[in-house]
Amino acid sequence: MPIDRGDIGVRLDLVVHRHLAHEPGMSRARIQKWIAARRVHINGAPAPRASWRVAEGDTVQVDAREIRTRARPRAEAMALDVLFEDAHLLALNKPAGIVVHPSYKHATGTLINALLWHAARWPSGDAPAILTRLDKMTSGVVLVAKRREVTAALQREMRALRIDKDYLAIVHGTPSPAKGTIDLALDRDPWDRRKVTVTDRGGQPAVTKYERLATASRARDAAAGTEAPSSFSLVRCRLVTGRMHQIRVHLAHKGWPLVGDPVYGRKDGTIDFPRQALHAWRVALTHPVTREPLEIVAPLPDDLRALLARLGLAEGVLRS
Repeated sequence: MPIDRGDIGVRLDLVVHRHLAHEPGMSRARIQKWIAARRVHINGAPAPRASWRVAEGDTVQVDAREIRTRARPRAEAMALDVLFEDAHLLALNKPAGIVVHPSYKHATGTLINALLWHAARWPSGDAPAILTRLDKMTSGVVLVAKRREVTAALQREMRALRIDKDYLAIVHGTPSPAKGTIDLALDRDPWDRRKVTVTDRGGQPAVTKYERLATASRARDAAAGTEAPSSFSLVRCRLVTGRMHQIRVHLAHKGWPLVGDPVYGRKDGTIDFPRQALHAWRVALTHPVTREPLEIVAPLPDDLRALLARLGLAEGVLRS
């Protein structure tokens, strides 16, 4: 069973249910019975209990004799915007709207499908492993390893906080102070497991550094009865940790939600934008094989550049 960043620190029964919820008759009670019957394994050993918390690097196997086998993702001829490639690594510029991994609702047309096609010309035994995942509607840099040993090396670098991941976000409001650190633990929303919320009851540590690059005011639509001006800002964020929806939730909690965010953003009609205004702009690391410094930058896509111009924030990009 593939484990992703949204599973880290979550109860085992909830993790299994999340990945198998689309199967007929699936329930937490059923999964808990599987765990009690030693049909769910963590790192090759039977899971000790349903409340076991999944950790980064864990593998989860389920004896799924009652579940139909899901087809392996197949290679599909899709264009890729390659920012960097050598014999060890690949970096892509993912457009908004593309799902990274196949799922029940997105079995085809994903980044993995395209990568499998691209990898057909790689040496035997090489296979793509995505290291920096993005939400469907977030654009920007995705880092891919080609071999297991490269994957393991980069995962160690991530755990040691030696890989910089910088994002550009367009938000409502004026973040103050202009530079700061948001240190707020995150957990799944107990009422909606598809969402994440700030919590003071356990959860996973989550740290985001931010810098306000530019701010502009914009008059609201007087015809709609909202004549007070509103402000928007271009913000650079650096992920210290990499939790699911981290930037979106942290900024929204501070009162600076992303423009266009359909889950955590404003719904007052202040401005219309079809996706969360978030772009994975830059990744900087030491190459795991050559040990040379490597910086990969994904140019802002046209929709975000147009939004910046519309809000009077375009000059902030020049300072980013």
